[in-house]
Amino acid sequence: MYRKFGKTKEMVSVLGFGCMRLPVIGSDPTNIDEDKAIKMIRYAIDAGVNYVDTAYPYHGTGFLQGGASEPFVGKVLQDGYREKVKLATKLPSWLIKTRADMDKYLNEQLERLQTDYIDFYLVHSLNANVWPVLKEAGISEFLNQALSDGRIKYAGFSYHDEKELFKQIVDYYDWSFCQIQYNYLDEGYQAGKEGLAYAAKRDLGIVIMEPLRGGNIVNLPQEAKAVIEQADHKRTPAEWGLRWVWNHPEVSVVLSGMSTMEQVTENIQVAQAAQPSSLTAKELALIDDVKRIFTERIRVNCTACSYCMPCPAGINIPGCFATYNDHWVFDATPAAKQRYGMLSRTTSPASKCVECGKCESHCPQGIAIRDELKNVRELFEQ
Repeated sequence: MYRKFGKTKEMVSVLGFGCMRLPVIGSDPTNIDEDKAIKMIRYAIDAGVNYVDTAYPYHGTGFLQGGASEPFVGKVLQDGYREKVKLATKLPSWLIKTRADMDKYLNEQLERLQTDYIDFYLVHSLNANVWPVLKEAGISEFLNQALSDGRIKYAGFSYHDEKELFKQIVDYYDWSFCQIQYNYLDEGYQAGKEGLAYAAKRDLGIVIMEPLRGGNIVNLPQEAKAVIEQADHKRTPAEWGLRWVWNHPEVSVVLSGMSTMEQVTENIQVAQAAQPSSLTAKELALIDDVKRIFTERIRVNCTACSYCMPCPAGINIPGCFATYNDHWVFDATPAAKQRYGMLSRTTSPASKCVECGKCESHCPQGIAIRDELKNVRELFEQ
């Protein structure tokens, strides 16, 4: 269940616990269901998961201030659990304007997490907009200082842009690891398969986010279900998705944003059994068939990460796109339109979009959200 983490001497569990999608009470993302979440995370740690990932804005109401995830993780890791894990969190890159800002946020995060050091510290969500600002502000000097004074053990980055910039960033600094989006639908997306190989060649530890595309490849259309039912080994769609990622020997850690205890137990069982290069040619061909079915049907490449939220107009943007995709993926059954009606009774419908563009400035998938919301409106509200 453990793999060497790139050029570091650390052995890290192949399954990481991502704390972006913890269970909440009601619809308030800041109201984490602490009883459930504490049991889930500590169960995973006791079962051998030693990589716990959070970030400054997770479980918050926007990107300008810290969310509830970091303080909650700090609470979970009391009672001796901090010593059992490798803790990862991220510098909010979009808030950085000066060198002093970097120290400010790192020091704040150490307090929020109730710890003296971060094992794996990432520069969060690098793209063509924030990277020049960070370089000018002195990101290399900051990371060198934080490593030297012991506030962080290893420096890395998470990435959301095209593969050419990814390669430039990999070569810019002596990183220990990186985090990229990768699943069987996204081999050619962002850093993609080419970026995975590039980072591995430079002996970086590689953390995978969105291995199940925000859960989108767990709910299969009927045609895809029929494909996986032909397999010799019967597995759930989640297991197929995770095993496909773990089949890559370059991968160090797969982050799973688990929100129920059932997901925790299933993912641990799969992690204990999955091995690199273990899928047969027949099984890989089966997944290619499922991929083809999905790519022919999915209209909006949304992973429900909620980076676009909150919407000033009160629209549940990920919810709109989920129901819109469901309409196309599941053969235009009435269920998607019914769910959209229920969604619109509790939040603003897509037609309330004022086209401010705030959502698009934070979308890691680069979705033209304003245009896509018009498509949602035309499908469901006409």
